[in-house]
Amino acid sequence: MAQWGKLLKLEPEFKSRVSRLYHERKVPIEIRRSLSQWIEEQDWDSAAADEATARTCFQALMLELDELIKQSLYNNHTLEGPDFSPLKEHLMNHFEQHPVELAEKLSECLKEEKLILDSRVVDQDFGTTTREHTQSELDNKVNVLKYLSEQSEEEIKALEKEESIYKPWESQVKLSNGLANPQMQQQCLNQENSIRTKRQALVDHLKQSLALADEIVQTLVSVELPDWKRQQQMSCIGNPVNNSLDQLEKWFTSVGEVLLQIIQQLMKLQTNDMFNMSDVLQKYDTVVLLRTLFKNALVVEKQPVTVKQPHRPLLLRTTVLFTVKLRFLANLPILKDRCSIKAEFDKDVEEVRTIKGFRQFRFTKTNKPKALNVDKNNGSLVAEWHQTIEEITGKRVRSNKTQIRVTEELHVIKFSTDLQVPGLQCQVETSSLPVVVVSTTTQNPSAWASVMWYNLLSVTQPTSLSVFLNPPPLSWEQLSQALSWQFISAGDRELNQDQLDELKLRITDDPDELVLWSKFSHLTEGSWIWIDGILDLIEKHLKALWRDGSIMGFVSKEKTRSLLQRTQSGNFLLRFSESNREGAISFSVFERGKQKNNVRYIDPFTKDELSRMSLADCINQYREKGRPSNPLVYLYPDRPKDSAFGRYYTPAETSKPITPYVRRTFFCEGDCPTPPSSSPEHTQMDLAQDLMDIPTSELLQTDSSEENELFQSVYLYDTDNNMDVSEGF
Repeated sequence: MAQWGKLLKLEPEFKSRVSRLYHERKVPIEIRRSLSQWIEEQDWDSAAADEATARTCFQALMLELDELIKQSLYNNHTLEGPDFSPLKEHLMNHFEQHPVELAEKLSECLKEEKLILDSRVVDQDFGTTTREHTQSELDNKVNVLKYLSEQSEEEIKALEKEESIYKPWESQVKLSNGLANPQMQQQCLNQENSIRTKRQALVDHLKQSLALADEIVQTLVSVELPDWKRQQQMSCIGNPVNNSLDQLEKWFTSVGEVLLQIIQQLMKLQTNDMFNMSDVLQKYDTVVLLRTLFKNALVVEKQPVTVKQPHRPLLLRTTVLFTVKLRFLANLPILKDRCSIKAEFDKDVEEVRTIKGFRQFRFTKTNKPKALNVDKNNGSLVAEWHQTIEEITGKRVRSNKTQIRVTEELHVIKFSTDLQVPGLQCQVETSSLPVVVVSTTTQNPSAWASVMWYNLLSVTQPTSLSVFLNPPPLSWEQLSQALSWQFISAGDRELNQDQLDELKLRITDDPDELVLWSKFSHLTEGSWIWIDGILDLIEKHLKALWRDGSIMGFVSKEKTRSLLQRTQSGNFLLRFSESNREGAISFSVFERGKQKNNVRYIDPFTKDELSRMSLADCINQYREKGRPSNPLVYLYPDRPKDSAFGRYYTPAETSKPITPYVRRTFFCEGDCPTPPSSSPEHTQMDLAQDLMDIPTSELLQTDSSEENELFQSVYLYDTDNNMDVSEGF
């Protein structure tokens, strides 16, 4: 498989490293992606060493880009795929006079890609990663460690039994030394040497056990635990991964049990003069190993989360109850009820002192230390908090000149305990992932954007709580994956590649595909608020339709027209409104005429409208003025409407109209695009005045087919003034 194909199969954090690689060298990654095979076939090392070869490669690259530009124009993909013209211009401006520099950069990039692949090799034959191989090896090592410990325990018991028989006999021989025969003395000496040999074998087994335990502990605290924490970060922002701690707990518990047993064995053997334990203790400090294991065993199993927003952890609101759960991975009976864990908000957080206007909080409820107790469900040692927080007023005065927005402030909850077991005492600490604290629900979308941004950044690089004073950009590879996870959380279906490509066109215009925080999170112009409105729309009204793939969703008007004009009359597709920032959905329908083909863009349905009538019913009952039949026949590309939406229709016999709302019908004349939102100055009185010229017969209609005798509301659109006048009516 080509190198680029292998890179595409890597986890998001490794893809982001590749993206940064090209960004740092100012080589558009879109060129690497589009010409991946051609680039890998060139000898960039030779080009980097010879200017003539480099210039030949550069000219060949320009020809390849020219071919891509022609194909894009020929296939009418200029709005769907990357625009190669500015990419070519970028290379011409930067490298036409310095082709060797480009060759050097591409050579370096290809080598760095190989290093990234080597650090996270994917086994295509078995579909397993090196991490899975590591876990299997770790399982084997833990089993070997347990076996060695059991063998040592059996050897100690056998020696104790043998010594209990030998020592009285030895004393008797020594007392009768002058009378005993030489043969008995030799037997006694042989027995003594045999015991000494077995004791040395036991020491060797203990050294082997401690060496293996040291190796396992280092793997647990430096590889497996950090890897789990990275997975937890991604799961907090929507990644549907299995984030179970059960396997880690099994390893920590097994190693902890063995180390405690070895400590007891060493204490017992040190009292025996025939054992020389100094070489064992000098190389492996068992207590230090156990302390290292315990100091890393306390983890936040469930990050702080409110009951009302379970799918958005790390987003807290003042005076609203949240929960957080800790687990001690070394599940040893001696630790039960011996540890009292204390929780503190923003303990020793430097940002409290250094960031102007940084808020301070405290727990509202009594904050007593929690003891580790056995979880009734799985038997783990856990501690759980149900708390609320409030802002400490009077200590820090906020003003318009604060350095950071409320929704960009990051806080942490720290947990600590003094752990005491026989032969060991140590302080154990851990902390939650950074949380954002809001005071109103309107701040939730912006705060959640901060949570996503921080966690995506911190997976690949150390990130402080003051990151939003000067937030680094994210690569599109990083952000697109997180956005797709949001749609899984809201509607049980991720974004497909076409939808991601449409979003990329809207969110980023950077040639290196970087997304700036200021542009993404802007309260009025940023892309995130619009996306969050769509997520809320899906979760509340469109979950089933989104899950079964009926909603194309992210598709521009230009592409909609291009797609529908290739189909038969009556084809329609569902797309999200690009202008309504609170979330709305519309359908666009194609009609093939004798003189002219037409695509009509119907006024979007808002959350308020969909709360009164489902989108499936709106599609089923749609009519146009002067046309008795429903023009919506096929869901793009050719699926019959009833086949796609029939199971979601409200049965007529069970339909119950909700007063005081009335049944609505629709008509739309000509090609009427989605109108802009009415300005605040356009009041209901103005709209009512606009209606005075419309005959009443056109405003009110009845439908005898409806069992409930209700007037029907009508969608009205004033094409002369380009406004929606149905609201005033």
